[in-house]
Amino acid sequence: MHEVVVAPGLAAPVGFAHAVVAAPGRTVYLGGQTAQGPDGAIRGDTVVEQFDVAAGNVVAALRAAGGRPEHLVSLLIHVTDVPAYRAALGELGAVWRRHFGRHYPAVALFGVAELFDPDARVELLGTAVVP
Repeated sequence: MHEVVVAPGLAAPVGFAHAVVAAPGRTVYLGGQTAQGPDGAIRGDTVVEQFDVAAGNVVAALRAAGGRPEHLVSLLIHVTDVPAYRAALGELGAVWRRHFGRHYPAVALFGVAELFDPDARVELLGTAVVP
């Protein structure tokens, strides 16, 4: 199991970890996952709907590599609308728990002008260490 480090002097993390020490294992670098369905089309219109599909895609890619959600050590979240993301934190928390449980890797949120697919609002980029 990975160790979440408590960082004295930093604000208490909510929904993320300031630092994670990975257990020994194979490192899995996941490609950026958007709300792309099997047909290649973006699913969902809102940041919450797209985060839900993208998170499912992260879990599917991780499982294909032999991992599970609790093996994530880092997740970078790219969104095209940071205010919409902030406004939806309650809903996003429920979506997070459905896909990742109460496991919180080191997380960062980035506001970006656009993503490769012009219909995409969210892209998730993860790193996992599978024991």
